[in-house]
Amino acid sequence: MIKSMTGYGRAREMLHKRDITVEVRSVNNRYLDCTVKMPRMYGFAEDAVKQHVQKAISRGKVDVFITVDASAADVAKVTVNRELAAQYAAALGELAEVCGTEPHVTPETLSRFPDVLTVTKADEDLETVSADLCAVLDEALQAYNAMRAVEGAKLAEDIGNRLTYIENYTSQVEKRSPETVAEYRAKLTARMQEVLQSTTIDEQRILTEAAIYADKVAVDEETVRLRSHVSQLRTMIASDEPMGRKMDFLIQEVNRESNTIGSKCNDVAIAQVVVGLKAEVEKMREQVQNVE
Repeated sequence: MIKSMTGYGRAREMLHKRDITVEVRSVNNRYLDCTVKMPRMYGFAEDAVKQHVQKAISRGKVDVFITVDASAADVAKVTVNRELAAQYAAALGELAEVCGTEPHVTPETLSRFPDVLTVTKADEDLETVSADLCAVLDEALQAYNAMRAVEGAKLAEDIGNRLTYIENYTSQVEKRSPETVAEYRAKLTARMQEVLQSTTIDEQRILTEAAIYADKVAVDEETVRLRSHVSQLRTMIASDEPMGRKMDFLIQEVNRESNTIGSKCNDVAIAQVVVGLKAEVEKMREQVQNVE
């Protein structure tokens, strides 16, 4: 079933002591335009995030928001500068000799000296962090696609109903078109009798004129193409593949056939049918603008 281009999805997970939240939202757009907003320190994962989005979405203006609380994942690493500590210990021993006392050097004493102990933050595994972000993103995309599928089902139902209206209007045109030829022939006969003041008229001339008119107003090709387009559109709205662009093109073709029927048929009844037909085409075009 087709999907809507508009949707929203959110997911939150605690992975490797990182509280990760991802939100995905989108609106209509002719092509895929993905924007990722995330903490600068995680910018290395942006390309991976966009690749996951491209696999799940074919077009639309997509915004991805990622927030990370990594306070619980901050691991401090304490390093002992052995060489410097030994030098401090030796210096303290020399001072004890100067003072004529026994040296009394303890680890606590040495730890107070500058640069003996160095506290650094442990290096992060960039691949693991990137994988965690994308894992939560995938969950958000699942929720996002589920919402788009629901909206897509509504769009498919509405488009399907309008296709039924178009089929009904096409049937009315097919029924009325031969009647216009018969009416034209009757009017032509009556006009010639009036002009010639005689009941004896050239029947062959009437048949020729009627044939020329019938060929001029014939819309068989247009109605056949209309039904073909409608059949293809029904197949598309049932497809799981992105069909928005193809549907938009076909609807332009439906509109072109409608215009041709309207220009060919010099008949009030058919003109009224074409007005209704074009109204349904326009409504359907607006709906298809929302289809991925």
